[in-house]
Amino acid sequence: MPTSDHYDLAVIGAGAAGLMAAISASRAARESGMKLRIAAIDGAKRIGAKILISGGGRCNVTNEAVQAADFNGSRNAIAKVLRTFDVAATVAFFEDLGVPLKREETGKLFPVSNRARDVVDALLAAAEDAGVAIISGVRVDNVAQTLLSVPGFVINGVLHADRVILAAGGRSVPKTGSDGSGYGLARALGHSVTKTFPALVPLIVTKGHWITEISGTSVEAELAVKSATGRVLQRNRGSMLFTHFGLSGPAVLDISRHWIASQPATLAANFLPGETFESIDATLVDAAQRNPRATIASVLRHRLPDRLLAHLASDTPLGRMPKDQRRRIVHDVVSFTLPVIRDRGFDYAEVTAGGVPLEEIDLNTMESRLCKGLHLCGEILDVDGRIGGFNFQWAWASGRAAGMGAAVARERTRKACE
Repeated sequence: MPTSDHYDLAVIGAGAAGLMAAISASRAARESGMKLRIAAIDGAKRIGAKILISGGGRCNVTNEAVQAADFNGSRNAIAKVLRTFDVAATVAFFEDLGVPLKREETGKLFPVSNRARDVVDALLAAAEDAGVAIISGVRVDNVAQTLLSVPGFVINGVLHADRVILAAGGRSVPKTGSDGSGYGLARALGHSVTKTFPALVPLIVTKGHWITEISGTSVEAELAVKSATGRVLQRNRGSMLFTHFGLSGPAVLDISRHWIASQPATLAANFLPGETFESIDATLVDAAQRNPRATIASVLRHRLPDRLLAHLASDTPLGRMPKDQRRRIVHDVVSFTLPVIRDRGFDYAEVTAGGVPLEEIDLNTMESRLCKGLHLCGEILDVDGRIGGFNFQWAWASGRAAGMGAAVARERTRKACE
């Protein structure tokens, strides 16, 4: 329950972006010799649930190299926010909290302890040290702007705040409290919300397809989203995992939002990235000339998993295989149309695509251009990054900018009223 009915700043959502916003606001005020009454309100009883399940329970805090090109959205605007709090600053921030980070081969940065719990505990300790009141288990259903001469807000009809930071997240993994309710709050305060859909989400294939029979097999692949006319709309290369329901793995998760956004579209896989139809066909023709009894499987066995080859290739010796049959198999190897029928939904998505447009935000302070006194940060905004810690970096950077922006603005208003 609230410890007060009036705060200088109320942060709605105590996830990664919300906690960073609250901590940053308090620290910015203290550096100016002032103190703000700050509350971070979250509907979940367990604060930081989404952080705890991220990175397989290890929390991929950020990446060694983060650029606007790693995100979908207004990239010039994204770049401006990211510059205010870069990777080096993030590493230093968590080091100062007692959570040193380590780089892994992929460029991902994890806690040295490999414990997401350490990240959550450190953020909560920093919030407590900053004097932030954490109000958990309280769902915010209504935020109304007051009609006083000095703008303010009333939350759920009982809690008053001079400024509000909306960090309620998106729609991904709703069991953690990220159920999309923040979009309704944003709309009620004058904002628009672009179409939202799952991103970084596994894909489901036609029931009974052989893909589901080789669950657990992984392969390096180049994936391509193709329009109805065959034009390539997006390419991604990386590890792809065959599962009991369809497809997952980094390459699939990264391209999923592009497949969803481009419907009607197809998804094709080149199981030998860097190779073309012509190069593989020439390899097989040469192999047949050297050994007519060689098969496609024997030629490609050192390059593709046996379980995958069993479904793509043929036992017919190349010396006796009709040209058309060989060419059909080669086509499947380098441009196999994956029988994707749908994504696995928000329950399994790591992030939400879509949200409040950045055009409606003052990027210097993350304050709304449409509702004075309201700041927004994190996943509720129309920004989504690829897999690898990029979405957390957006949370840290946008949360810090919103917190500092709100703190400076609140003190400016306070002084003006004195």
